Amino acid sequence: MLLRIDHVGIACHDLEEKIRLFQELFELEVVAREVNEEQGVKEAMLRVAGDSYIQLLEPLSPDSPVGRFLARRGEGVHHVAFGVGDVSDAMGRIAEKGVRLLDEQPRHGSMGSSIAFLHPKDVGGMLTELVQAAKRK
Repeated sequence: MLLRIDHVGIACHDLEEKIRLFQELFELEVVAREVNEEQGVKEAMLRVAGDSYIQLLEPLSPDSPVGRFLARRGEGVHHVAFGVGDVSDAMGRIAEKGVRLLDEQPRHGSMGSSIAFLHPKDVGGMLTELVQAAKRK
């Protein structure tokens, strides 16, 4: 079911500062930037290798999910995302095993992907995202 680690999401207060840090330390390339109003974030995807990324997330407001995360825990790893071939199928298979889904339907994710989140209490305390990459042209 899981094809790869798609990305690790990192919550930060200042997106531009963290982009510079990751570029300087690890020589990573920014491959996409996006404002996702639905999720309340500005984000940047930095390619690590192949189809694996670091996703830097800055909240658009303090009351967004990432804003609340930062207030509670400070900057750091927010979630781990796994690539799947079919996010709807993966959601169904995982729900059948008793894991609560935070999304009833797949929604828009970074770089045109379809995503869904799993309840962290059902996955060992880790906020987990399922990612179906956009079809490449």
